[in-house]
Amino acid sequence: MTNFSGNRTNRIVSVVLLLLSMSYCNGVWASIIPAKKPEPKHCVALGSWVIPGAGETAQQEVIVRASKASVVLLGETHINADHHRWQLQTLAALHAIRPNMVIGFEMFPRRVQAVLDKWVAGELSESEFLRASEWNYVWNTDANLYLPLFHFARMNRIPMRALNIETSLRRQVAEKGFYGIPVEEREGLTYPAEPSQAYIEYLLPIYKQHDRKDKKTGEITHDDPDFRRFIAGQQLWDRAMAQILQQAVKESLGADKPLVVGIMGTGHVLHGFGVTHQLHDLGIKNVTALLPWDSDKSCKQLVSGVADAVFGVLPHVSGASRPQFQRLGIRYEMGRGGAVVLQVEKNSIAEQAELMDSDVILEMAGVPIKTMEDVITIVKRQAPGTWLPIKIKREDAEMEIIAKFPAIRT
Repeated sequence: MTNFSGNRTNRIVSVVLLLLSMSYCNGVWASIIPAKKPEPKHCVALGSWVIPGAGETAQQEVIVRASKASVVLLGETHINADHHRWQLQTLAALHAIRPNMVIGFEMFPRRVQAVLDKWVAGELSESEFLRASEWNYVWNTDANLYLPLFHFARMNRIPMRALNIETSLRRQVAEKGFYGIPVEEREGLTYPAEPSQAYIEYLLPIYKQHDRKDKKTGEITHDDPDFRRFIAGQQLWDRAMAQILQQAVKESLGADKPLVVGIMGTGHVLHGFGVTHQLHDLGIKNVTALLPWDSDKSCKQLVSGVADAVFGVLPHVSGASRPQFQRLGIRYEMGRGGAVVLQVEKNSIAEQAELMDSDVILEMAGVPIKTMEDVITIVKRQAPGTWLPIKIKREDAEMEIIAKFPAIRT
């Protein structure tokens, strides 16, 4: 354990806190005076903050300004370790100014809220917490990427909120529409605010990437019924998280309201299309969106309004932060005689194997899939460089695909 005592360290801490406590510039984000122009090599220099449309600015300006918001959204790419390090750094800076804080996590469905409460109270070990929150079933991403955030919350007794809903509910809404789901099965959700036309335009190419029909017929229009249901599913996801964040803002009756921070995928934060849009509809107008910005990302995407501010980080390098076990890259639930694929992660082993949403995994390596644990156990056993035969049912046909796990590069 590092010893943080000593005069030199105390002076450094004092300087940092002094910078963070400086008053911020009045006005909108774009009015903050840029400190200097970004380095020509990248749109956003490593370790620098940039206000899209305005230029580079000092960290204390961004943090102090964000601390005045009701809700701060911190985006991420789930498997990028640098994104999570940036989130932790930003949380610590915000907490130095607004110690009355609540942190909401996309990674947890509402039904495990009691588990989060016990974790923050210090009643669970790491392993007990991950098991009780069904981490491997619900999120199935290397927990080591997120544990520093969870420990930060517990160490500082910051309440954690489960923002998500069941994946099955999102799928049902995408298939049947919001009002096609009985009220008692909606997990308390209200009807989402209508999407902007810009959000529809943003979602269309994403939908085309995953839709089998598009590959056969060529073009999908904005009025395609399946696409509209897809939009409804995305809106429900955004609405669900926005509602919990709003509740966290409103639940404090005193003058000292908490700073509510949402940890979620970048897609829910970009351009204010998703969670911000739903928060505005719920009456929470003072929302700040902050994003990590990979150094190799196209400069064309750094446009005004993409976020209030972005921070330069290194891009994710496959294998640089090796997960503690092999991952197939799917979200699933049991049903229809096997494991029903709810979502295939982009650039995952499952996508490379051409596994698709709604496929039913019947067998893996010749072993029938009967429980959620079967999938996790079999995938974890796969050594790097091996192939895993998977028997699936797609629509009415059974077939076999091969998941190829890459070898370790030395």
